[in-house]
Amino acid sequence: MNKTQQFLHLQQTGNFPGKVLFHPILMQFAAEYIGSNYGAFASDYKVLVEANLRCLDDFGLDLLGLISDPYRETQAFGAKIQYVTNGVPRCLNYVVKSMEDVISLKNPDVYKAERTLDRIKAAELLSKKTQGNIPIIGWIEGPLAEACDLTGIENMMMQLMMNPDYADRLMDKCMVTAKDFARAQIENGCLLIGMGDAVCSQIDADTYDFYVRDRHRELIEYIHSLGGKIKLHICGNTTHLLPSYQDFNLDILDLDWQVDINSAREILGEKVIFAGNINPVQIQDKSRDEVFEMCRALVERHKNERYILSAGCEITPLTPAENLKAMSKATIL
Repeated sequence: MNKTQQFLHLQQTGNFPGKVLFHPILMQFAAEYIGSNYGAFASDYKVLVEANLRCLDDFGLDLLGLISDPYRETQAFGAKIQYVTNGVPRCLNYVVKSMEDVISLKNPDVYKAERTLDRIKAAELLSKKTQGNIPIIGWIEGPLAEACDLTGIENMMMQLMMNPDYADRLMDKCMVTAKDFARAQIENGCLLIGMGDAVCSQIDADTYDFYVRDRHRELIEYIHSLGGKIKLHICGNTTHLLPSYQDFNLDILDLDWQVDINSAREILGEKVIFAGNINPVQIQDKSRDEVFEMCRALVERHKNERYILSAGCEITPLTPAENLKAMSKATIL
């Protein structure tokens, strides 16, 4: 049974005999592990693919991901992006500064914009090299996160409170591009689409329900209509948002270390796969044996559920490789 079949077996039956699947979020760690750097990883799909494949071989990954940074769609909308050798790419300007900018904002062609095309090429190349034998997770920005990237987080938070028309119009434009980008990645070999909307952990449940919940549901339904599967990733403490996800029909939900898995299971039921939820700093700082025991305890606790072992968010670049290997070893029952 290949890794794609293993994932589908987990989703359909509730567990996979003999092991728990393993999918850490790897970005700067993966780039530096192959002797490259974050700037190259974010700007050159060939580096991203090489890093994924090396980590697949060395750490026994069960899913691969195209995640790199938040600014793929942002650049497609017209923002200037600066690559940083040892850091996340930087957005140098806000594309949207007024309601007039919102109204005139054009949705890009994701096959022509440099950075969205780069990720599409990564999907195509990684799919070609793995031949469907391992699930590939594409990536899009959720509507609130992308709106914040385009107009600034402080401004967007103010618009949510003071100018609903501005917020709604901008997020609706983001929705169009999110759908286009998701479709392109699915068409080029991605089984799943990760949707990152981290800023949602910073708003209250009423604001989330008013502005974002229906848009998330719409994107999830759209991805499912294309035959894809969805992984929702919202960094931070999302405990207050869990009840809002109940009718989402999620395939994978990432849970950060602040969220209790058992409480999430009580709210969302047995059908969704939870991925998480170790504090990445602990994976970085603890010894190899401590990491193994910590992961093993999680594996034993959740091995009979729909569960994937992961950190709550990205593995840090300072994490020892032996600690990642300890995580992988802990998944073997």
